[in-house]
Amino acid sequence: MRVNSSKYFLILLIVAMLPNVGMAQSFYDIIIRNGKIVDGSGNPWFIADVGIKDGKIVRVGNLSEATAEKVIDAKGLIVSPGFVDVHTHIEGSEIRIPTAGNFILDGVTSVITGNCGGSSLDVADYFRKIDSVKTSINIATLIGHNTVRRAVLGEYQRDPTPEEQLQMEQLVEKAMQDGAVGLSTGLIYVPGTYSKTEEVVGLAKAASKFGGVYASHIRSEGDNVTEAIDEAISIGEVANMPVEISHFKVTYKPNWGRSVHTLAQVERARLRGVDVTIDQYPYVASSTTLSTTVPSWVFSGGRDSVLWRLNDKATRLKIKKEMVETLKSKKLKNYNYALVARYAPDSTYNGKTITEVNKLKGRKTKPMLEAETILELIASTERVQMVYFSMDEADLRRILQYPFNMFASDAGINRYGTGMPHPRAYGTNARVLGQYVRDLKIIHLEEAIRRMTSLPASRFNIRDRGLLREGMAADVVIFDEAKVGDRATFDKPHAYSEGFAYIIVNGQITAEQGKHTGVRNGVVLKPAR
Repeated sequence: MRVNSSKYFLILLIVAMLPNVGMAQSFYDIIIRNGKIVDGSGNPWFIADVGIKDGKIVRVGNLSEATAEKVIDAKGLIVSPGFVDVHTHIEGSEIRIPTAGNFILDGVTSVITGNCGGSSLDVADYFRKIDSVKTSINIATLIGHNTVRRAVLGEYQRDPTPEEQLQMEQLVEKAMQDGAVGLSTGLIYVPGTYSKTEEVVGLAKAASKFGGVYASHIRSEGDNVTEAIDEAISIGEVANMPVEISHFKVTYKPNWGRSVHTLAQVERARLRGVDVTIDQYPYVASSTTLSTTVPSWVFSGGRDSVLWRLNDKATRLKIKKEMVETLKSKKLKNYNYALVARYAPDSTYNGKTITEVNKLKGRKTKPMLEAETILELIASTERVQMVYFSMDEADLRRILQYPFNMFASDAGINRYGTGMPHPRAYGTNARVLGQYVRDLKIIHLEEAIRRMTSLPASRFNIRDRGLLREGMAADVVIFDEAKVGDRATFDKPHAYSEGFAYIIVNGQITAEQGKHTGVRNGVVLKPAR
């Protein structure tokens, strides 16, 4: 048989190159040897090596014959994908503190920001800033309803005109085109609290055109929580888009135990075909602004209107009476459950309850007098950050066991040692892995990691993260399951988590043995469409 000489030469050339191909593949930037691989899928761990090259996971298997610039001995350690935090508030702090130490040293390599209705309005410009500053974490963003509404309507308590509704929808569409992963709402915050469901549905439909997720801080997490959940589910159902209910909880003693019913609501929606998931931080205290203790109508019209109402004697009395009635409905005697996390005009208030601040002002422990103290604080500055002790551990654990629940910090990037932030900013993932997985055995390790990695990545259509598989981005966490744990407390919140040996972001070691290396190798994340 006659063989075509050109084809024969090509075959010989390919055969000759094969050993060189093998040699090229045998040298990696990083090899992680003998780790217990928990790959993010929920499957049981297995022993293997991981080869990383050019920011990607190139091989998972036996690499005993391979070499690398850096070899990490992970014997006895867990090797998992980098954690994805779906609910953060890093806007602004990522520019000031691009190393994001409190996230990196808790195993977080990627975050979703723009939650609770607040985001950058110009997503394209936001991403350009992220690209220029270079952060240690990867960043995706939602487009915030409150941000969009404020840009069009200001902070007025009224419905949009048809023209204004269209303008808001166009802003959402532009943000989605520029790479936002979905629409967020914060329906307890001004001005989002002034909106009706129909307004939100219109914006959700605009985001849905681009495969976006509807992520909602719902209207109530207390007395009206079931109605608020129904509204979120309905918005997603009408807009034909997935729903993410943020920091899922039930607050204040009259509502403790209702997580049985709220979880059932979510499950019923899923059974009828609505794609609903939730996220949660593993603490019984929440954190938000002091303004949430004040009736929302007080803030209509902006700062000047707020100050006018606070300075009008009759209006001020009306506000305080409403505040006290709300306090009574929660079965609370005073504001001792509310802890000041950050008060810029006087840092000595940080770490003290409103009851304690009230006493410092020489007042008796009475609700009306504590309400007066709150109004004084709000009058002196636009934002007072608080921590509220309002939840029950039994509800927390019940919610934690729900399989379509992700763990999220609801935090920003903290400057170490400044203020009295919620400890979730430092210890969310380590707390789950240490307390609820290892110590209390409420969920298995593989399940917890699935909900920190592949579930959040798939929820927000970030398809190259969340799994420790060949071809995926090399975001990797290596930790000791016997030592991992949170160290941050409400009394001493500035403490990094322990037990994390290495954090790798896009193929570069960003933390080693509990110390940040200074590497800023994070990238902007846009959804796969």
